[in-house]
Amino acid sequence: MRSKLRVGGFAATVLLLAGSTALAQTPAAPTAKPASQKTNIDQDIKLMRQNVRAQKSKLMLSALQLDADQTKKFLPIYKSFEAELAKLNDLREATIREYAANYDNMTDTKADELVNQGVSYYKKRADLIATYYDKIRAALGTGTAARFAQVESMLDNIIDLQIQSSVPLIWTPTSG
Repeated sequence: MRSKLRVGGFAATVLLLAGSTALAQTPAAPTAKPASQKTNIDQDIKLMRQNVRAQKSKLMLSALQLDADQTKKFLPIYKSFEAELAKLNDLREATIREYAANYDNMTDTKADELVNQGVSYYKKRADLIATYYDKIRAALGTGTAARFAQVESMLDNIIDLQIQSSVPLIWTPTSG
């Protein structure tokens, strides 16, 4: 008998996790900070992102319901995925910081550049998931790989929503 993942409880857990993710990946305001305060914020962001990754890994393993042999095969692949995703999220964080730094003086050119960086991030993330879907499918079969892609997508969507709801809408000279 298969146990079913309770999506409602899972989503609630992830929402709690994602609350800290927004803090971990977005600056609170586009104001200048003293160097020591900026260092503290940067350290806080780093620690929060590490915590989110650890919690996300636990949720992923729980959702996949792997046996010991499957877990041995999955973990190295997933750790590699998470390392590549962390690098990709570094780029996302840099884009959000750039957005915050330019928020008060946004130009159409800068807005266009930031949107293109965001689109590039989502394409690269989708490609990364596809690459690791193939690796997990080769190691553990289609069902487990599909579940990985589904759970990763759910987690990413919840985290994206939390981040996006924390970022103010853009205004440029042509925003009207």
